[in-house]
Amino acid sequence: MNTATDLTGQVALITGAAKNIGRAIALELAAAGATVAINTRASRAEADAVAQEIRDGGGTAAVYLADIADAAAVQKMSAAIHQELGTVNILVLNASVRREIPFTEMTFEEWRQVMAISLDGSFHCVKAVLPGMINAGSGNIITLAGDSALNGAAGKVHSSSAKSGLAGMTRALARELGPKNIRVNCISPGHFDTTRPAHRAARPPVHGNIPLSRLGNSNEIAATVRFLCSPGAGFITGQTIHVNGGQWMS
Repeated sequence: MNTATDLTGQVALITGAAKNIGRAIALELAAAGATVAINTRASRAEADAVAQEIRDGGGTAAVYLADIADAAAVQKMSAAIHQELGTVNILVLNASVRREIPFTEMTFEEWRQVMAISLDGSFHCVKAVLPGMINAGSGNIITLAGDSALNGAAGKVHSSSAKSGLAGMTRALARELGPKNIRVNCISPGHFDTTRPAHRAARPPVHGNIPLSRLGNSNEIAATVRFLCSPGAGFITGQTIHVNGGQWMS
């Protein structure tokens, strides 16, 4: 198998793909031969830069602005992708809101905003692309969880709950969609060297906390996504893959 082009002919939709891990996934899948649909809610300039980087490397990419918490916007985006690029074969659910706030101060609106993107948005995106995958007779869906779903974290009750829900959604979809040759897996990143908004707390110390004694690189998540979408992962579904330097072992 030529692993350099193992996704040729496939269309990949990546949500929240303008920056950090989403950007790395878009570049990695494009390098594997996939046509890439880059979704962002508002980061148009950054998304355009990712698309141009893919084109400069000889790949095909297009940018689609949509708030995935909005079902109508997702359906409109899905229709545009189908018309312009073709049937979505790979869906990577990367978009999320990473705000930290103590539960005692958290409003229901703040709780719902995180749930709307991580869970409702995932529901909308899967519903939108699933008919095409079923018709094609195959597909790959990748969700992105996180270590707070496993260990919990102060200030992250909303995101921990949402990410735990994604892991459960992954397993249930894998069972339901397996007979249709659609694989569904979850990747759970640990601490990564990504651009961090000023409103978020500092990362915990690395030494003594992560056996590999370093932060992860976004490309390492992207490589895991690529593997899970490749023919070599054809018998893997319903799994949560921990990419965390050994911080969480199972």
